[in-house]
Amino acid sequence: MTATLTRADVASAASHKRRRRPPGWLAVVPLLAFTAVAFGLPAVAMLNGAFTVKDPASGTTSYTASNLSDSLQGPYLTALVGSVKLSALSAVIAAVLGLPLAQAVVSSRSRALREAVLTASGVLANFGGVPLAFAFVATLGNAGVLTVHLHLADHGWDLYSFWGLVLVYLYFLIPLMVLTITPALDGLRAQWREAALNNGATGAQYWRFVALPVLAPSLLGGFVLLFGSAFAAYATAAAMVGSAVPLVTLQIADALSGNVLVGQENVALALSLDMVLVAGLVMAVYLPLQRRSARWLDA
Repeated sequence: MTATLTRADVASAASHKRRRRPPGWLAVVPLLAFTAVAFGLPAVAMLNGAFTVKDPASGTTSYTASNLSDSLQGPYLTALVGSVKLSALSAVIAAVLGLPLAQAVVSSRSRALREAVLTASGVLANFGGVPLAFAFVATLGNAGVLTVHLHLADHGWDLYSFWGLVLVYLYFLIPLMVLTITPALDGLRAQWREAALNNGATGAQYWRFVALPVLAPSLLGGFVLLFGSAFAAYATAAAMVGSAVPLVTLQIADALSGNVLVGQENVALALSLDMVLVAGLVMAVYLPLQRRSARWLDA
């Protein structure tokens, strides 16, 4: 009886200890607090400013959608469309060039080559801003090394243009595509290729009817990721072309600093909201594609 009571006491103490154990969600409270401060407060301030107009005479503020309507007109709309065009074109070219490069790395038997390419891609994908702009200006600018030695100016080359920005963006978008698509290429089963070849398919037919359909969600997801990265880029374009190429990020900076018109800070916040909406649409497309690709490749 004493032994029974002892076991009962131990079970009761263990049950009481389990009841007193703090819930697991308490561990994420610091992360939630940081997210609320770092992202929530700026988002609230942006939303409030995007829908707020201040009367310069009386100093009173009122809520209206005029800032949003202004952000979709005139030079602001031109800049938004220009950013979408630049980002989409750069993402398409980077995806087309990054896929065969990643496939060459995956199919290579050299482990050192694979690690070197992936490491370099990780570095180059995060190389941007003023250093990247300076590197291209020194190389392909009006007085750049290659421009002078190859006489590119005689053939109409201009780095400080739309296509010049496309070239600069490809410098970090192609490595980003390599990093994005390599895991999907690793997921392709060797048995699929062998089965296709055994049934008389050529290498091109294997890629057309087997590999590319399986990779399509990952390719589209990679394109969306590249588009978002190019769409949000600011420092490189600001240091290289200034206002020569209309981009929404440059328009936001000009509106906040009052370089063009004074008192357009809230229009800049409305432009920022436009960018958030575009980024939200991008993520709404990217996440389902990524999940679908993961189901195919993990099957």
